[in-house]
Amino acid sequence: MRKISIYGLIFTVTFVFYACQNAPETAWQKLNQELIEKYDLKVREIYDLPKNSISSNLNEGKIYNLNNLDSIKLQDGIIAKLFWGSGQLVANLTIAPNAKMTEEALPSDVFLIVSEGNIKQIIDGKSYELQHIPREAPDGTHGGTPVTNFIYIEKGSKVSFTAGEKGAKLIEVYSPIRLDYLQKAGVKNLTTVVEDVKKSQQTNVSPNTVYDLYDIQLTKLADGAFTRLISGRNSQLSLISMEPNANFPEHIHPEEQTMLVLRGSCEETILDKKHNLKKGDVARIPSNMVHAAKIGELGCDVLDIFWPARPDYLEKQKASLAAYHAIIPENAKLELLVDGKKTKPELNFSEGPKWLNGKIYFSNMFFDKDFGASPAKSSTVELDPSGTYRNISQGKMQTNGLYPYKNGNLLVCDMM
Repeated sequence: MRKISIYGLIFTVTFVFYACQNAPETAWQKLNQELIEKYDLKVREIYDLPKNSISSNLNEGKIYNLNNLDSIKLQDGIIAKLFWGSGQLVANLTIAPNAKMTEEALPSDVFLIVSEGNIKQIIDGKSYELQHIPREAPDGTHGGTPVTNFIYIEKGSKVSFTAGEKGAKLIEVYSPIRLDYLQKAGVKNLTTVVEDVKKSQQTNVSPNTVYDLYDIQLTKLADGAFTRLISGRNSQLSLISMEPNANFPEHIHPEEQTMLVLRGSCEETILDKKHNLKKGDVARIPSNMVHAAKIGELGCDVLDIFWPARPDYLEKQKASLAAYHAIIPENAKLELLVDGKKTKPELNFSEGPKWLNGKIYFSNMFFDKDFGASPAKSSTVELDPSGTYRNISQGKMQTNGLYPYKNGNLLVCDMM
């Protein structure tokens, strides 16, 4: 009888341990495994990730839209729409004119992107100006260059900000998840501590430095897909532009991916279901979930947030930058040689630069706001590296493209 009881105890203990280590598969996990085998995909796992007990407000592989998420008041004049995954929280903030976020010690690292308006950000007593200037379609006399400022701030920094006179909109990405924001959102039974990743990645931006998104060089991820990669210790932002009608077959990766559509559209296949995604749509794709995408006729821009940061993307960026800096040195800075509105002869709409015999040649075209041309007011210019220049042809034609011919002559295309 004693032996039977002991054997029964051993069996019971072994069974309980086995059950804890092998939780039953969910329906999507079972289907996912079938698709992994169907497409012959290689599964990789990331170990030692924190096991926080916070449930995401985005179900696995489901599609949501920002407009349908609850609006949460963070402070007077500051409204947020929140969504979060296993290790990162995204706060889309709408800020009233001149509204101020009171000073706090950051409980998490954060990427802060200005998507509309401007703010004055204070970090540990130092002031930083951040703004968003939308792209302006050019006319015949001018065009507006877009600006999207962002900043990376580390956990523990004392921060506050004030919106400009027209207000602002921000995208904030926190990692690890902010418990105080979840409390404001009404999430119950929260843990008191959120663990961070144990193994952090090398950041590719410096803390407390204002960047323009358009200064981040594009990295090719695949045919038809190019990203501006911003990587922190524990999470990574991939602002990816995908070309019209590009196709990305079924694939998986070990990092959790949260995607927010910024522009255009795409047909996203998650598991075996197709979803038509448009601006403002959000989806969470867990580790190793099978997905694919077909891009719409206007292309598609997406903010992909990976947790933890993807080292393979960092390696792609490193190789891309090495090729770029082989042509343009890393610390090279633009130097203004000529301001065509202050020097004579006046320069208007310059195009077609070509290098020939130690000088640069370009077309100096005249247009009015409606792109009405005037060959009589146009010229072809020879520019010396010192910044001095002269017209070599004037008032005869409206040249555009130039070509240095093999016999030393300069071929010109008269667009009129």
